[in-house]
Amino acid sequence: MTMTLLERVGRWALTYVAEMGRMLIFVVASFAWLARPPLRGMQIVKQLHFIGYKSTFVVVLTAAFTGMVLALQGYYTLRKFGSEGLLGSAVALSMIRELGPVLAALMVTARAGSAITAEIGIMRITEQIDALDTMAINPLQYLIAPKLLAGLIGVPLLVAIFDVVGIYGGHLVGVDLLGVNAGSYWNSIEAAVEWKDVYGGILKSISFGLIVSWVCCYKGFYTKMSAEGLGTATTEAVVLSSVLILIWDYFLTSLLL
Repeated sequence: MTMTLLERVGRWALTYVAEMGRMLIFVVASFAWLARPPLRGMQIVKQLHFIGYKSTFVVVLTAAFTGMVLALQGYYTLRKFGSEGLLGSAVALSMIRELGPVLAALMVTARAGSAITAEIGIMRITEQIDALDTMAINPLQYLIAPKLLAGLIGVPLLVAIFDVVGIYGGHLVGVDLLGVNAGSYWNSIEAAVEWKDVYGGILKSISFGLIVSWVCCYKGFYTKMSAEGLGTATTEAVVLSSVLILIWDYFLTSLLL
């Protein structure tokens, strides 16, 4: 009984170690092919449009209401201590350090990541990826590398938009609705936000962009050859990306403090 349990645990551990190794080889090989000619410029622009531009609306909407809720909750908390003038710094630091990178990455995962997995998975099931191999076109260079690069570029830009819109959403509620002095709001932001905070947010957004595009491309590329396998791969991609974003956010935050 004990040996059977140990064997199952051992097989489970070996399976996941092998999976992690295959994922690492996958992303390294994709970036290696990105450095080789021909450069797929149109594919990169197309993926930037899909991951970045088409995700703008949901990111802006989420950012606006996140900033508004932060200002609303923060105002009534700070008012207990007579510190309403610090509302701007509370909203800005929360958005720049944590909520901006994390929520923007989760929105991209939900909107673009799932679609990327489904797209590549359908190409695998319908043997379009095999057709690329037959035509001497490397699938990693043509399909995967542009998506990875677009994720690295697009997600940080979306996070920047998220931060700005969130701070203005906080201004809308704090200053225009609750009556906080506008000068105090902006001065507290200027006094509290440092380059270290901005740098940390940029670093997080770049790493989250890589995580989303990497996991979603991998799950689609190695999907099982069935409709059920495609659905499972899409679900696993979204869940794994979201979990990794939250775990990596904790480790990065502990390193940057």
